[in-house]
This record gives sequence, structure tokens and C-alpha cells, in this order.
Amino acid sequence: MKAGKLPLSNDLLYRSGMQEAATVRAVIGDSEFDRDTALTRREPGVYDIDLSAGWTIINAVNGGYLLAVLGRALADALPHADPFTLSAHYLTASLPGPAVVRTDVVRAGRTLSTGQASLFQYDDQGREIERIRVLASYGDLDALPDDVRTAAEPPTIPPMEQCFGPEDGPTPVDGSSALADRLTLKLDPSTLGWALGAPSGIGEMRAWFGLADGRDADPLALLLAVDALPPTAFELGLSGWVPTVELTVHVRARPAPGPLRVSITTRNLAGGFLEEDAEVWDSADRLVAQSRQLARARL
Repeated sequence: MKAGKLPLSNDLLYRSGMQEAATVRAVIGDSEFDRDTALTRREPGVYDIDLSAGWTIINAVNGGYLLAVLGRALADALPHADPFTLSAHYLTASLPGPAVVRTDVVRAGRTLSTGQASLFQYDDQGREIERIRVLASYGDLDALPDDVRTAAEPPTIPPMEQCFGPEDGPTPVDGSSALADRLTLKLDPSTLGWALGAPSGIGEMRAWFGLADGRDADPLALLLAVDALPPTAFELGLSGWVPTVELTVHVRARPAPGPLRVSITTRNLAGGFLEEDAEVWDSADRLVAQSRQLARARL
């Protein structure tokens, strides 16, 4: 989800926007994602950015893209470069255009550093409006021990050629989902009942994930990956906007090159709110990121 997720009436935009990997692959540090999350340091702890319209759904900026922007600012402000855990509260919807990010170092330790960051935009009178607030801890992923003891297993997703790509969808609604044009999403057909008017009633969504220009994932791209799939609410038979209230991401390892697999589940929708639990697996069958978000369902 994000500052808001795609309404059901535009469901096939995700399918029509699933681009094949670019013939000429972009590299980490020189890609559209890197350019569109780059900030200009105005002074220590204060950064300017123009939020790109390329990462929107309808008119709202995607929440994973926003988290990557703040994640990059914190990587610059803190003595450690890799996000380990980030908790974000989405206060108001972000729009494309100028924004300022302010960061504070809460604690700088030898193995972990903690900081907070907020993103602000401006109203018609030029007053700042806080859009998102993040508390995060950073460290060095390459310094982590290799010992892994887990009961988690990679999601079972059909091969890419058996999943849904752009060739399977109709002509997209003009201007309705710029985000989809920047991703390679291949959705598991077993979680696509909603797109055919027959949702399963099971809150699951699974997909292959990558950036459309071929750039491999890094820890910042994982912040986007956990929030880039259609909402599980679609498979529960709900339609309309599903705005994120809070999103926590745990980055567990630096992903290996190659496509990611993302699995998202919802077990409980109650009182107009639902949770989404996401797992991101890399090409080496490692669980590289986990997340949970609370979202509001418009019943």
C-alpha cells in the first residue's frame, strides 16, 4: 500500500504496467530509482527533493518510494549506511513536487545508529505540512554473521512466463498509474481473482518484482518492494482506496542480483483496518526483508 493503493476500478493497471526487464540494464547508483530518490543537502540534517510524479498511483505518491527517500536521507545523516529497521507513520497524502526532509540523530553506536526523519510539503500559503515521520536504526549488513536458523520458506510462485505481464492486460487508463511503468511485476495467477471479478476471499498477493530498467535491488529498493503490489484487500473482495497508516520494515540481508519474490498476506480485517505481512526473497532463496503495515479499509 502507500499514501494510498490502487482502487479496484483501475485494477488491471498493475497488469498493464508490468514491464519486461530492460535490454540495457541500469546499475545501482545510476538508475531512475536512484535519481528520483536523490536529495540535495541544504544544511546538516536538512534535505531538499522534488518528489517525482513517476512513482504515483493516480495522484498520490507511493509509500514505498517515500520510505526509500527518507531511507536515503537517513543513510547520509547517520554514521551507518544500511537500514535495519524503519517504522513510518503516514500522516497526510504526499503529492509530486517540492519537499523537504529533516533528520535527527537519536543515537550513534558502534554497531547500530538510530535516527528519525520527517518529510514536509507546503500548502497554498507556503506553510509546511508533515507528510510522513520515520524512526529507524541503521547498521552494516555486510558485517552480520552468516548463521541463519529459520523456519521460513520461499513462497511458491509459478515461473515468470506463467505469471501476468503487460502482454496480458488491456490498454491502461491514461495517466492513472505511473508507478507500474517503473516496475517489472509478474503476478501469481492464483492471487488475481480480483482482476477477473472473482476474488478468492483469501488475503494473499504474490509476485515477482524488479525495477523496469533492470537495476538490481539494494536495501533501499527493498523498502519499495514491500509496498509495490496490489493490496490484499482486493482478494478479500474490497474495492477503493486502502491508505497506509503505519509501515514497519526489517531489512535482513543485502539482496543477491536478480528478481525478487514478494509474498503478502492478511489474516485479520476488523474495525475497518487490516494488516499486511510481507516477505521478500532474493534469487539465492534468502529472506532479505520483512514488513508489517496497518492500513485502513474503506468498507
